[in-house]
Amino acid sequence: MSPALHELSARELVTAYGDGTLSPVEVMQDVLAHVARWEPHLQATWLLRPEYALEQARASEARWRNGAPLGPLDGVPTTVKENIATRGDPLPAGTAAVDLKPAAADAPPAARLKETGAVIFSKTTMPDYGMLSSGLSSFHTLARNPWDTSRTPGGSSAGAGAAAAAGYGPLHIGTDIGGSLRLPASWCGIFTLKPSLGRIPIDPPYMGRAAGPMTRTVSDAALMMEVLSRPDARDSMNLPPQDIDWAGCDVEAEHLKGLHIGLLLDAGCGLAVDLEIQAAVEQAARLFEQAGATVETMQPFMSQAMLDGMDHLWRMRSHVDLQGLRPDQRAKVLPYIRAWAESAAGFDGEHVFRAFSQFHATRVATVAACARFDYVISPVSPNMPAAAEAPSPTNDPLRPLEHIGFTVPYNMSEQPAASINCGYSAAGLPIGLQIAGQRFDDLGVLRVSRAFERIRETQRPWPLPPAAG
Repeated sequence: MSPALHELSARELVTAYGDGTLSPVEVMQDVLAHVARWEPHLQATWLLRPEYALEQARASEARWRNGAPLGPLDGVPTTVKENIATRGDPLPAGTAAVDLKPAAADAPPAARLKETGAVIFSKTTMPDYGMLSSGLSSFHTLARNPWDTSRTPGGSSAGAGAAAAAGYGPLHIGTDIGGSLRLPASWCGIFTLKPSLGRIPIDPPYMGRAAGPMTRTVSDAALMMEVLSRPDARDSMNLPPQDIDWAGCDVEAEHLKGLHIGLLLDAGCGLAVDLEIQAAVEQAARLFEQAGATVETMQPFMSQAMLDGMDHLWRMRSHVDLQGLRPDQRAKVLPYIRAWAESAAGFDGEHVFRAFSQFHATRVATVAACARFDYVISPVSPNMPAAAEAPSPTNDPLRPLEHIGFTVPYNMSEQPAASINCGYSAAGLPIGLQIAGQRFDDLGVLRVSRAFERIRETQRPWPLPPAAG
């Protein structure tokens, strides 16, 4: 039986548009019908606008009919995380505390997608200020994980992760400052790349902040990178333009032969690794070895002091932000976020300085630890997804980041790091493998991910919406 239109990859869609066997309109209609079946259970979308989507699809259909598509994503259904500005739409940043007003311009990722003709049919949900690894929000309805709707999809790119796993079309984009792409990718069983800092221009830029593709396949992520990595002067950390052969990520398993791979099973901080996650990552390491790579176990390079320092600086940043709100606005912020931010009220200048210094200490330690290896593999998260209603795996605002010890180092070191599914728990939940590379080697991480995609165990069918009853 042929796959439904909403299950087709972006590459399959643009090929079909080119040869006239599919129309962007019929694809968008199928995606919208599928979203309508799922969305009451997932709540992954915001500003879902079917008529506007079909208007874009009709324009794309006319371009393909005239042999003049705008680019490699023309007509492909796409979602954009809510905190990536789209012109004319408000930017609540996941919180009811924000006064809504229309964005004056498209942020760079949205601009690039529109320039290539992608059909942006919805924004996706996120938690307050993007500071939770869950879909809990004071503004949006609680987002859930399609593999088990009692669980969180992760965050802060919560809706994007759920949407990709549920088949809301092939292309989604999120953001990541400590794991916000990779955690939902891991817990939803999809693929993502947190690129090298500046590879995908973003506005506003911030230390460690990156946008990245969230897709079901490595190939579709590479196709998005071809578009999203185009330069934009609004990002002061934008990397110089490079002619990168993103299509060259489609390698065979033989690509792994001879690579020196570091295996990190202990983050050195935070939560202990769940035994099922450790077993899945160890099995992935064996597959790398069978493909001809040399795998060497690494010692942890993070420390609890590093993790706590970053946490305390972010608390102070959020405390300052919340102090700038009106009292009525501040009262609307999630209580968990308020408690976390307000805990910084007593930090003095020396404490904040020492906390800030841990960002650089993390960067130095990460670069040094990875220098001996071509790539480093590890769990994405030490834990399986928490309950959907939980703001964080610990449910403790004074221990909020205990699950990001594997992911946050690569934000600070500016290195590319991907999440790709490497197995399933006994309960049937996906488990993510993180693949990190040297700074600027985004294409290399995609290639290793594609090679692993070829040798990993057979993937289970994607979850389906509950039957209407």
